[in-house]
Amino acid sequence: MKEQREVAARATVSTPSTPRVESLKLHENCYVGREGEPLLRWLVEVDTAITARRIVDPLSRVAFAMSCHGGRARSWAYGRRLTDPTCFSTYEVFKEELRQAFEPPQNEFRSRSEFLDLQQGKHDVHAYAQRARYLVSSIVTNPIDEATKVVTFMKGLRDGPVKTYLFQEYPSTLEAAITLAMQEEFSLRQAKLDANVPRQMPRPTMNPPGGPELMDLSSATAAGSQQRCGSTNVRCFRCGNNGHYSRECTAPVHAAKGRRDDTGYRHGQQKN
Repeated sequence: MKEQREVAARATVSTPSTPRVESLKLHENCYVGREGEPLLRWLVEVDTAITARRIVDPLSRVAFAMSCHGGRARSWAYGRRLTDPTCFSTYEVFKEELRQAFEPPQNEFRSRSEFLDLQQGKHDVHAYAQRARYLVSSIVTNPIDEATKVVTFMKGLRDGPVKTYLFQEYPSTLEAAITLAMQEEFSLRQAKLDANVPRQMPRPTMNPPGGPELMDLSSATAAGSQQRCGSTNVRCFRCGNNGHYSRECTAPVHAAKGRRDDTGYRHGQQKN
């Protein structure tokens, strides 16, 4: 009896415990079934949520997808289940019938035609790229080859630096073209923002408190020159010449005296 207990204890210790993986609950948008509502995008959201929640049973997957319906789509799903409880045997059957009920007729043909004529117009690169991705994902039966995707996306861009840059790089896949286009548009926006930033003006020189006040001599020189130009009739009492005042006279003292004497005020002689 004791040996059996020891064997059971060893088996319990040696058995590796499987780590428990917790499920992740994501937020899912409801599919209403309105005209123009992207059904494929909603199916991608539901598939991601089912994988995150680790729902394996086919009927449980169908029940979860039906719970994410609203409006016309909810009425259609539960109406079908009411008339035939076994109508949705698997999740794949449910998705196929949902597409037949709410996707427009010839949806792949319409998506292919719209993608080949796709133009950016007034949209930014992000919105244009998202529309291109959605149209490409809608073409399942006969997918468009990668080279045609790239050329169509590049041709639909507006004429400008982004389009020129892509034609210089010429990426090999649609996702690479979208990435390069969005990076180039971001760089152009940053360059415009940097160019519109106002430059700081130099601060005026402030005098130290209690110190001497600086004098602006820019107008003094011009005023002095104007004053000299208008004083041609002024006579110097130091040298006797016209055109300047005695305080501005630069003649030597003896020369100035001789010129002053020539004016009629000589020593010992009076002007007649």
